[in-house]
Amino acid sequence: MALLVSRSVKGLPLCIFGQLPLLSGRSLCSKSPVFAPLLKSAAGAPGISATSSSTSASLSLDTLFEDEAAAAKRVQRREPKAAFARTSKVESVDTRSFPFAEKSFSALKLSRLLQRRIADEGLEVPTDVQVAAIPTILDGHDAAIQSFTGSGKTLAYLLPILSKVGPLSDSSAGVEAVNRGGVEVLIVVPSRELAMQIVREAEKMLGPFNKKVIQQLIGGANPNRQEEALKKNKPLIVVGTPGRISELSRAGKLHTHSCQFLVLDEADQLLSSKFRDDMRRILEHVGQRRSSDPAKATHSNPAESAEENPSVKTVKKKVERQTILVSATMPPAVLRAASSWGHKPLLVRATSIIDVETPGAFSPAWGSPVDKDEAQSADLKGARESLPPNLEHFYLLSPLHHRVDFLRKCIHALDSQSVIVFMNHSKRLKDTEYKLVARGIAAGSLHGELGKLERQNILNAFRNGKLRVLVVSEVGARGLDIPGCDLVVNLELPTDGSHYAHRGGRTGRLGRRGTVINICEGSEEFVIEKFEKQLGISIRRCDIFDSKLELWKKPAFGKAGGKERKTSEKTESSSSVGGDEAAS
Repeated sequence: MALLVSRSVKGLPLCIFGQLPLLSGRSLCSKSPVFAPLLKSAAGAPGISATSSSTSASLSLDTLFEDEAAAAKRVQRREPKAAFARTSKVESVDTRSFPFAEKSFSALKLSRLLQRRIADEGLEVPTDVQVAAIPTILDGHDAAIQSFTGSGKTLAYLLPILSKVGPLSDSSAGVEAVNRGGVEVLIVVPSRELAMQIVREAEKMLGPFNKKVIQQLIGGANPNRQEEALKKNKPLIVVGTPGRISELSRAGKLHTHSCQFLVLDEADQLLSSKFRDDMRRILEHVGQRRSSDPAKATHSNPAESAEENPSVKTVKKKVERQTILVSATMPPAVLRAASSWGHKPLLVRATSIIDVETPGAFSPAWGSPVDKDEAQSADLKGARESLPPNLEHFYLLSPLHHRVDFLRKCIHALDSQSVIVFMNHSKRLKDTEYKLVARGIAAGSLHGELGKLERQNILNAFRNGKLRVLVVSEVGARGLDIPGCDLVVNLELPTDGSHYAHRGGRTGRLGRRGTVINICEGSEEFVIEKFEKQLGISIRRCDIFDSKLELWKKPAFGKAGGKERKTSEKTESSSSVGGDEAAS
């Protein structure tokens, strides 16, 4: 028996729940200078012990890439289905010594140079997931980080890595000195846009004089130039897509045996079958899986080892890596991957840190047979968790051939300045873009036929405010991070709740308020109801009156078109969306 550390929202007391194996004595609590006070204060609590035993499942790489439902059905039943986690009496804990109570970056034990850069960038208060993840990574633990879209997950792992590696670390003696050991951090992402976003965030922290420390390796760019940059700049941090990283590794142009950190961002997508071969090579050639406790593990520099012992062949030497998986959703397949690819990983959420290898601690499906309905339920649970909390959802009815006009009216009614419009078919993107431009709205579109440079120019124009509307498809929006986006419009409804959550996550980022509007026909109202049930949200009907978006009110006689919904009957008087009603 061990500890489950949890914190309620809105400042309620921190609690320790018994009966859930967590954070073993050889793990987080006993040796961390940050978490040790918590263990000390809780040692006297009745019914709580500081030791635990956990079992790790050894799964093949091919098994990890299988469909979750199919893989789960192969697992034999070991205990009754109802025997999930049991909780005992809740004990209160002194919050003053607990990391989750920290409200500034200076309290998270980052390097002094990095803290200066954070202050220069105007960052003051870390997000909840950053407060939980930064000490965990600094203490050397492998981790699976889960938090909703736009909650600051990128900095949650970038800051502790930059605090240990590169010119901002306390042990740094300058860029030239730290570049001797080759690539020390590899960040793998499923899309080019996400790779470029991570590079931008890292460059902000590194400052204008240290940009050579990081390099992106993505498809669509000239591989010869990327090889030349690797040879010339000798970057410490490489961010790239699986295909290009694997390609350069096979060619002998990218050496990753000395990597201290392997980060898999949007890990749920990296587990798809299209990345299987590339991910297999990356996992085999990036450092090696750690086999000892984090406190005893050493991130040795191959170059320094060669100086001490000239007989050491640095090319073949592998450093034990720290493996970090990041995702807005954390399905069982990702947790199995974290357990197989890392050493005693911890599941880090904004309000809790749990041992990934704890049976039953995170999902009823773990270790027990799962049918198709339960697998779908797990996916939808992840989708609900990925939705930013500060979103308002609405829908309005429009004939198919008038949807672009309704889109234009919505933009003007809400006075939105940064709008992302989703469509299901790429062939219709340009048509919608042309119609918006003809109506005086600066718009652009992202589709698969665009080259890397043209795509980047469109994204920069949208970020800089030169384009007011960006029309995209589901695939084209992967990895988009536009913090200023204040409105998402589904001009064509998504296929399921998971896709709805992904689209909605493009707005309301980093604590900002956001709005999602669905434009559909009356025959599609049942889809809206399905999303409400699947995601546990309220999607209210609205209409446009006198250039204002107002909640729809049931007419006194007859139906106003479309299916009459129970939620519509309960709507308040037709107050303006974005006014008092939106603020409530």
